[in-house]
Amino acid sequence: CICVHSFRASVVLGLLQFYAPWCGYCKKLEPVWYDVGAELKSSGSPVRVGKMDGTAYSGMSSEFGVRGYPTIKLLKGDLAYNYKGPRTKDDIVEFANRVAGPAVRALPSKQMFDHMMKRHDVLFVYFGGESPLKEKYIDMAAELIVYTYFFSASEDVLPESVTLPELPSVVVFKDGAYFTYDEYVDGGLSSWVNKERFQSYLQIDGFTLYELGETGTVYILYSTNLLTSTTLIQRVAKEYREHFNRDFQFGHMDGNDYINSLIMGEVSVPSIIILNTSNEQYFLPSEPVETLEQLVHFINSVLDGSAQAQGGDGMFQRVKRVAFDAKSTIMSVFRSSPVLGCFLFGLPLGVISLMCYGICTAESDDGQEDMELMKRDDEEEEDDEEDEPRQAPGELEGPEEDGENEEEEEQEKNPDDKKAD
Repeated sequence: CICVHSFRASVVLGLLQFYAPWCGYCKKLEPVWYDVGAELKSSGSPVRVGKMDGTAYSGMSSEFGVRGYPTIKLLKGDLAYNYKGPRTKDDIVEFANRVAGPAVRALPSKQMFDHMMKRHDVLFVYFGGESPLKEKYIDMAAELIVYTYFFSASEDVLPESVTLPELPSVVVFKDGAYFTYDEYVDGGLSSWVNKERFQSYLQIDGFTLYELGETGTVYILYSTNLLTSTTLIQRVAKEYREHFNRDFQFGHMDGNDYINSLIMGEVSVPSIIILNTSNEQYFLPSEPVETLEQLVHFINSVLDGSAQAQGGDGMFQRVKRVAFDAKSTIMSVFRSSPVLGCFLFGLPLGVISLMCYGICTAESDDGQEDMELMKRDDEEEEDDEEDEPRQAPGELEGPEEDGENEEEEEQEKNPDDKKAD
């Protein structure tokens, strides 16, 4: 663990990892990080490697915009470059060496140009002298050096098969061809480079999808494990580049696990699918795609809006996503460790079940007492009703008894009273 201020003061170039002690991904990265430091040191690289506990230095983490762990940044002077690639030794070392060097590297000879052409699948080169375009190129390279290399050369290094329409020019070499930047057609230089830094046809995984989404690519068309579909998509990527390159990225993906989680459903293997990165909608062909014409028709139907869209980022889909992620998490826990799954989910469910049982039992007991009270009240009412008929005859004889009593009273009267009467 180091202090960033002392780290910055002691070295010009530093590769820094922000980690958290409780982070599982950080623990997994630890041996890789050690190998990265050893590799850079043994190769004589000026980049020094360190790491910092982001939870202990939260203020420093906030200053560098750390939002999750682990976060890897290369400090170069007053700039901090964020690493977003795969967490492997080779990828991290390549990132450090690329960003540590100049934003634009010179290709002084034809031999050096040929060497770089063989080494890189995608190669950006500026041809020409000093110009406003070169200034834009250098500024853009300083921003996007985290993704790819940028070179400059004179027209003399070009093979005879390459002819530039004008100088200065920015050219990208890829897929066995070359394409020249046109400001009036392609728009901003940064957006053009961001789009062209990928090959026309890719092996797609979760990380590549994330990168493509950041570049602003609207549609990604790919297949899952079918040679025929893969060949058709490769042909479209090459033969219809002028029609679809602005909006589409083409590729294939091994298996369907990732796409199933993405669309929260089940797609058969093999399949052809188009994903809209702007709103998370996806499109499936209504009928099997077996010819190039059918595939082109499917792509055009997506562009003109006639194809039926599925998914999206609406409220219903968001709720569905939460439920799907929760289900997937529970299933993955049970698959990896059934005992742990039973403990984590079975114990709380058992406690909740006991609480519900206790509440229901208490309600039923109260109901039983109420029923017993009601029965008692009914029995008392029945007893009262039985007593009432017995008292009725006495009530009818009441007036006769009163008359007899009156006669007895008259007989007991004094003789004088009788005389007076």
